[in-house]
Amino acid sequence: MTANCPDATGNIPPQETDATLHFTGPATFGRVPRLDQVGTADIAVVGVPFDAGVSYRPGARFGANAVREASRQLRPYNPALDVYPFHYTQVADAGDITANPHNIDEAVESIEAGSDALLSTGAQLMTLGGDHTIALPLLRSVARRHGPVALLHFDAHLDTWDSHFGARYTHGTPFRRAAEEGLLDTSALSHVGTRGSLYSKEDLDEDTKLGFGIVTAADVMRRGVDEVVQQLKERIGKRPLYISVDIDVLDPAHAPGTGTPEAGGLTSRELLEIVRGLADCYVVSADLVEVAPAYDHAEITAVAASHTAYELITLMSRQIAFFRWVEENKPS
Repeated sequence: MTANCPDATGNIPPQETDATLHFTGPATFGRVPRLDQVGTADIAVVGVPFDAGVSYRPGARFGANAVREASRQLRPYNPALDVYPFHYTQVADAGDITANPHNIDEAVESIEAGSDALLSTGAQLMTLGGDHTIALPLLRSVARRHGPVALLHFDAHLDTWDSHFGARYTHGTPFRRAAEEGLLDTSALSHVGTRGSLYSKEDLDEDTKLGFGIVTAADVMRRGVDEVVQQLKERIGKRPLYISVDIDVLDPAHAPGTGTPEAGGLTSRELLEIVRGLADCYVVSADLVEVAPAYDHAEITAVAASHTAYELITLMSRQIAFFRWVEENKPS
């Protein structure tokens, strides 16, 4: 059972032996080392325990640690993409960014500063929320490094409201703000998995004006994963891509532990297969948000979230290793 990766290059992965007990020890994501144990990382997994921006059920501040606990069973080899994500690159758990739970504006500033600090080391981020408010400061940091990015947004909801109760920073507004601030490449924006009732048809009209294309949950069901993936890849092209996953993109049968559930969503299998289909895209960072463990049972939501984050890490690890190999094998 000892992990045997022929391409290991001195990175420190989770230690797998015949005596490994996945339910013991510290609950870092996938049991990877802490960032302070390795110094620097290619991919930093970081939690943001903030949920003051929610409009319905709170509790996502506990999401990051729930995902970490559910990730204990993840193993080093990903057969779907033939990758050892924790061996090909250094993946480390960077702990949590502290954000003021009583002041949204101050929290947004703190999250941006924390993500700036991690990105400045050269790491890419796999961020665990927290509610979807956190996507805005993360996108500010990523755009500062890469310029306006393509956005692939998995969610039951559009999250392009202008405000809620007068507040401009909430979990329903991050992508309106990001578009207004020039953080997004408006030729490459997509929602996937949207469904449910809206306040008005104008919500859709405003979303279209921002540049978003929509693949509804019903579209995925009718057209199938392969056709949807092809459409998304054509829209994204070779642009730097940020992926944001609200776990409520899944049907409540697959993710009951979330703050704003909507019937008729994706299955966990559909979500994982769509993410795997993006293996040739240039993913520069990602987030996974809105896991609210108080409404979860049998860790259904946290397990789905941990596996989704694992697939996102796999995409980033695979491409980082490839770019590194190309650089190391350039003709002298």
